[in-house]
This record gives sequence, structure tokens and C-alpha cells, in this order.
Amino acid sequence: MRDDQIEGIGYFVDLQPETEDFLATVLDGLSQQQKSIPPKFFYDAKGSKIFDQICEAPEYYVTRTEIALMNEIAGEINELVEPGSIVVEYGCGSSLKIRALLSALPDPAEYLAIDISKSHLIATVKEIAADYPKLRVGAICADFSDALNWPAEANAERDQRLAFFPGSTIGNQTPEEALQFLERVRHLVGDNGNLLIGVDLKKDTDVLNRAYNDAAGYTADFNLNLLRRIKDELGGELDISSFEHDAFYNEDLSRIEMHLVSRLEQSIGIGGRQFDFLKGESIHTENSYKYSIDEFIELAGTAGFNSLKVWTDADNYFSIHYMAAK
Repeated sequence: MRDDQIEGIGYFVDLQPETEDFLATVLDGLSQQQKSIPPKFFYDAKGSKIFDQICEAPEYYVTRTEIALMNEIAGEINELVEPGSIVVEYGCGSSLKIRALLSALPDPAEYLAIDISKSHLIATVKEIAADYPKLRVGAICADFSDALNWPAEANAERDQRLAFFPGSTIGNQTPEEALQFLERVRHLVGDNGNLLIGVDLKKDTDVLNRAYNDAAGYTADFNLNLLRRIKDELGGELDISSFEHDAFYNEDLSRIEMHLVSRLEQSIGIGGRQFDFLKGESIHTENSYKYSIDEFIELAGTAGFNSLKVWTDADNYFSIHYMAAK
């Protein structure tokens, strides 16, 4: 469905997955030996708000480190990026990051945001359009990991396209999925396109474990929100309090794993089906892979990008990569 009638923005393309897709994915995921549900389903309006709270938690270094680094390198970004570029943001979370980028860029021509949460997406692009009145603003409501074509409503004449993928969200994908995603980004930006991407780096295990187990419980609430969605939207027959959040760093696979762990032996009902849980059995809800700089450059190179510049913070916790299509 296409809808250009949302007041305040240039165009809006609605490719949001149907509720049936959510149900089918949940039923399939809970039927596996290791029960799992993809992290994209965290992000309804409430989930997006909780994630914004996570970003402000003192233990969660990712957001503040990336924003500080973005502000620090703004002058260099201004020199590297072509004037009049179209900025495509994959997953418009905290608008602090896109604002830092837009303020650094030399006269960007257009901003296109892609996000799966429709209400969060519309709110974000309306704010950006109001605060940057000279900038053409558009939005696509979609799962950004899907194959997407350049929308007909966007400016097709400009071939200077900059894909912006902050927050180390690339880490939520397996290396194989990340490669496929980066290949799709390469296709969307074209032969003259560029990529500006945030990548979380390997570091002390204690730092990582604290980041995904904040004292305020925001990450736990974020994880449990998935069960709230199943209960509210799919009519799930389950007791949310019978599950608990668990997150830990798996050193062998270089990733944080998030799980929802059953506190007791139980059965839950979803879509007319029953799923049995042993005490301690989990639903695997998210991964967050960590890379070395060289590992990520190699991965992106396989997908069709050359590394032009890499920045890191003083602690080498986080990296921002500027890349060009090969």
C-alpha cells in the first residue's frame, strides 16, 4: 500500500508486515528445537519507546558513545560526503543520530527513513521534516532486512545515496544474514553510493554483560514486551510473569544472546496451538554480534563495499565506518 497523504512529509510507503506474518513467524519459531522469535518483533510503539530508555541507561554505552563519536567526526563527514546526497536511514531509532548526521552533511537533498514500527516511524519523520524544512523527507514502513527497491516517490535523478545504519544494529544479524543485508544495501545505493555504519567492537565481557542487563530493567522490559505483543495482538494464552529476561556474552560465537527463560514447567497457547516448556527452557529472542575492525571490513568488502575511513572512540568500544560501493 502506498500513501502520500501523511501531513508534513513528502511521501510514505507502507510495506509493514501483516499480523498474519507475525503469527506465522511465532508459530514457526516456537516449533523449533531451540525456540526463537526474531528481534524485529520487539519494535511496536511501546517497544520502540522502551528501546529509547535503554539508550539512556548508564550501562548501555552504545548510543552515547556513537553519538559522541558522530559529533566528534562531523567535520570529516562533511568533507567526505557529496553535497546534495540522499540519506537513507535503516531503522530510525533515536533521532539524535540522524540529527547529528544531517547537521554535519553539506546540503543533503533528501532523507528517507525505513522502519518496521509505523507509529514510531511517522512520529520521527514528522519531527525531522518540521526541524529541517528545506529537506525533502520520505518514509518506508517495512522490515529493512527485506530486499527493497528504490521507491518511485523518491528522487531518482540523484545517484549520490548515503545509507546510514547506526546503533550496531548490524550485530542483530548472523554474519551470513549481515552479508546478505549489506549486499541489498549495496544494490539500493547503487554504484555511486556510500555507507556510514556503526559497528560495536569486541571488548571486556563484563562491560558487555552489564550493557544488556541494566539495573533499571529496561532491557528486561524490552525483551518481555515481545510476550506482551503475543498476548495482546495474537491472543496468546500465557502468563508473562512466568518468563524472565536473560542476556549473556557467548565468547565462542562473539555475540550477546538474549533469551526469555521459563520460570517453571508450563504450556502456552498461541493461534490454536500449544507449546510446552520445561523449567529453564528459553525462547532465543536476539543476538548482538561483536566484530573487530578488520572482521567487519572483510565482511563489507565481500558485500561490495570498500573501506574509506574508520573512526573509534578513545576506549575502542565502538566504530563508525565510511564505505564506498565498489
